[in-house]
Amino acid sequence: MKRTLTVCPYCGTGCMFYLVSYNGRLVGVEPSSTHPVSRGGLCVKGWNAFAFVHHPDRLTTPLVRRDGMLQAASWDEALDLVVDRLRAVQKKHGADAVMFASSAKATNEENYLLMKLARAVFGTNNIDHCARLCHSSTVTGLAETFGSGAMTNSISCIDQADVILVIGSNTTEQHPLIGSRILNAVRSGTKLIVADNRRIRLARQAELHLRHKNGSDVALLNGIMHVIIAEGLADREFIAARTENYAALAESVADWTPERGAAATGLEAAEIVAAARLFAGGERGMIVYSMGITQHSHGVDNVRCIAALAMLTGNVGRPGTGVNPLRGQNNVQGGCDMGALPDLYSGYQKLSGPLLRDKFARAWGVKRLPSEPGLPLTRAMDAASAGHLQAMFIMGENPMLSDPDQGHARKALQNLELLVVQDIFLTETAALADIVLPAACYAEKEGTFTNTERRVQRLRKGVEPPGEARADWEIISDLAERAGYHGMRYSGPAAIMDEIAELTPIYGGIAYDRLDPYGLQWPCPDRSHPGTPILHLDCFTRGLGRFTTVSHRLPAELPDEEYPYVLTTGRSYFHWHTGSMTRRTHLLDREEPRSFIELHPDDAARLGLRDRDELIVSSRRGELRTEARVTEMVIPGVLFMPFHFAEGAANVLTNNVLDPESSIPEFKVCAVRLWRAP
Repeated sequence: MKRTLTVCPYCGTGCMFYLVSYNGRLVGVEPSSTHPVSRGGLCVKGWNAFAFVHHPDRLTTPLVRRDGMLQAASWDEALDLVVDRLRAVQKKHGADAVMFASSAKATNEENYLLMKLARAVFGTNNIDHCARLCHSSTVTGLAETFGSGAMTNSISCIDQADVILVIGSNTTEQHPLIGSRILNAVRSGTKLIVADNRRIRLARQAELHLRHKNGSDVALLNGIMHVIIAEGLADREFIAARTENYAALAESVADWTPERGAAATGLEAAEIVAAARLFAGGERGMIVYSMGITQHSHGVDNVRCIAALAMLTGNVGRPGTGVNPLRGQNNVQGGCDMGALPDLYSGYQKLSGPLLRDKFARAWGVKRLPSEPGLPLTRAMDAASAGHLQAMFIMGENPMLSDPDQGHARKALQNLELLVVQDIFLTETAALADIVLPAACYAEKEGTFTNTERRVQRLRKGVEPPGEARADWEIISDLAERAGYHGMRYSGPAAIMDEIAELTPIYGGIAYDRLDPYGLQWPCPDRSHPGTPILHLDCFTRGLGRFTTVSHRLPAELPDEEYPYVLTTGRSYFHWHTGSMTRRTHLLDREEPRSFIELHPDDAARLGLRDRDELIVSSRRGELRTEARVTEMVIPGVLFMPFHFAEGAANVLTNNVLDPESSIPEFKVCAVRLWRAP
């Protein structure tokens, strides 16, 4: 038996475990008993994280489409064809006719290299990744208010909080080890407020459960801040010393009385007052949120309000406090850190600065780098659908299930002259590709992931990849070489991280020999620095924290006579993202084998439906077949559906309208109708 310490490939919690292998095959996992986050525990997905690795569906050889069919090809043929066809598209349509999509499942080193490939080799800033679909609102909103778009505190700070507000996060299902930590804190006396109209597990243990309308978070938070100011509960000393623009905030929420907040949210005025008093009454208050806050057409405004509430009560820069967005994928934080974004280099350095462009150009050995920001991924899909974008290179993502309005996504991808997909399985997206490149999975390569609390951790190789599959970083380096660029000749991922550290101030002290056993939290500016568990200790990254005034806006699509129900989407405990890994894990697929939709008993009775009935659900964008799950988890008029299932894909229905600032889609609210299937 061989034991290899590595990082879980699922959510952003960043648990570590030992891969257990025998004769070159994985047979199980063992949790790390001393890891500061997982502390000897794993969720059901973590315990089964070995099971998909040797699945017979793994891609083992490059595939090239010939005569309409994907057929096996050599690496030489496939890689030369990728470079030749990308160059042909650029020659015909210009450098920005190509889009690169990076991956929150790939390592930091691989995200950095794909960003470098796009900019230094193919001369475009059209590089983005799935943060555009989950936390781009966070990056935009917190960068504006605090100066940094990352989680401010450490997961361990949960243990020190007096009161925790969880809003828009089903934490026990999406980040189970963090959810259990919150439950343990509650058992030790921490007060818990849950703002979510589903009766999630955390809500059962909450002092106060606010079941507000979908899309009314700004109204709720403005109402809470009104009460805090009106009752003299604000931390005036913190506000005066560490913030700016407070007068504008106070004026903007002056009209948000509890009664007005109640009218907008569907709550009782007394609930808003109780929430304000409970949160402001704790010495150490922590806010935890996720995609229930960000995935709206006004997601950035939601984040601004959360930041304002934290500053208003002085709950930033101390243990047990902070604004803590939980990242959904294992390395979505690292993908952002590495500059896989259309307007930023690694470490959130703005490409609009000529000195920064010169710095990266010199380091990469090119004369110049493109200066105009590239396309966000969601707007790239619109451009492809309209015929303005001609080629996409997608690494490790599956937009055919993860993007809103699946019909729109399919049209966009099929409209391309060239689609290249690099992945471990023939996903729904890879099945549409012209060229498919087989990649190694997390258990078959070296590198680093950065978890939700900014902890950079070592990924270690436990077994060999199947067939001819190769690590993403090796494929990218080979593509660069074939394109005539010789600046990606690395001895291994450690050498790539050395280059990242040299160019990226927040990673300046990150090196493989410093990451044993459990990593470092950035910012870590030099090799003598111990890492930073808590941000904004003495001052905000931007200097003074900025209050931003926000007006309540309704979701882009509301229910009406034709489509009378609100649909919201999310995840199931047993599955993750588009299911490419968990649905190839027998135990997980056995527990949750098919698509379902939750509806309230009152709605079920009105429609003459029973539990487990087959339904048809439709929106203005499409329809699908699924199974009814009648439950009081949801409120009347609201439906919930997970998006993991290709045969009942929730994103057939969702709305492609985007937040104007972050370009994130409004996954959490769309109007639908439903009826019993014939």
